[in-house]
Amino acid sequence: MSKVTVVGAGNVGATTANVLVTTQVADEVVLIDIKEGVSEGKAMDIMQTANILGLQSRLTGVTNDYAKTADSDVVVITSGVPRKPGMTREELIGVNAGIVKSVTENVLKYSPNAVIICVANPMDTMTYLIHKISGLPKNRIIGMGGALDSARFKYFLSIALGANATEVEGIVIGGHGDTTMIPLTRFAAYRGVPATNYIPAEQLEKVAADTMVGGATLTKLLGTSAWYAPGAASAQMVAAVLGDQKKLISCSCLLDGEYGESDLCIGVPAIIGRNGIEKIVEFDLNEAEKTAFKKSAEAVHKTNEALKAAL
Repeated sequence: MSKVTVVGAGNVGATTANVLVTTQVADEVVLIDIKEGVSEGKAMDIMQTANILGLQSRLTGVTNDYAKTADSDVVVITSGVPRKPGMTREELIGVNAGIVKSVTENVLKYSPNAVIICVANPMDTMTYLIHKISGLPKNRIIGMGGALDSARFKYFLSIALGANATEVEGIVIGGHGDTTMIPLTRFAAYRGVPATNYIPAEQLEKVAADTMVGGATLTKLLGTSAWYAPGAASAQMVAAVLGDQKKLISCSCLLDGEYGESDLCIGVPAIIGRNGIEKIVEFDLNEAEKTAFKKSAEAVHKTNEALKAAL
C-alpha cells in the first residue's frame, strides 16, 4: 500500500491530489490544509468522480491533523502564498519560509522515512531550507521546479515544431525563476533529431524566452500562479518515486561539487526512483551554458542569503 500526503489544498495541491488519484499512482492520498473544510470539500469532490472514472485510489481531506498523514511514502509540500501579477517568486521568501519550516517539522514527526517534494516558492530556496532544518539524507529532498519548467519548454517547442508534445525532447536547468532558468536549446529535439533541423535558431531562442516567462505570463493572465501543469509535474515526480521509475527529470537537488557548485539547491538533471534522487546527471555543457549556469547559481545563492536573514 502506497501513501502520499499533499500539504496545501490550494489550486496546486488540489490538482496534485486529483492527478494522483485519477491516474491511480498511489493507493492512499491525504490532502491536508490549515483552513477548515477546504481539503475535506475538495477531497469529497474529487472522490465523487470515483464511480464515473472507475478509480480505486482513496483520497482523504483533513484540517491540521498531521497524525492522519502518518507513514506516508512521499510528502508534497505545496503550502504557501501564491504569486500575484508583478510579483517575483523571491518576494514570497519571508512568509513562505515560516510555513515550510512548520510543515516540514509536522510531516516528519509522523513520516520520518518519507521522500519530500517541495513545490512552495521560491522553490530552490525552500528546498534548501528543508535540507537545513530536516537532517534528512540529501537524496530524499527534491524541488519540483525543473520538471515544470521543462514541461513548459516542451509545450512551446511542440507549438514551434507543429509536433505532438509527447514526441519532443527538452530540458531546463538552473534556478526556478524567470531570469535564472536555462532552457537547453542545444539539446532540444523532435524524435531524437535536433530541433534546429526543423526550425531556425532564432525561433528556438524565442521558444526559450517564452519558457522563461511562462509562469509570469500565466500569473498575469490568471491573476495568480498556475496550477494544472505544476500539479501534474508534482504528481509525475511522485510517480517516479513510488514506481521506482529511474526517470530522468530536471529537479532542484542539493549539489556537492556537481556542476562546480556546493551548498546549493538548483535545477539539474537527475535520476528519480524509490530512494528519491538516485543520481545527479552531469551534462557536458558548453562555455555559454556554463556561464549561464554560474550566473543562475549566483542568483540562487543570493536568495538563500535573504532566507538566512528572514529566519
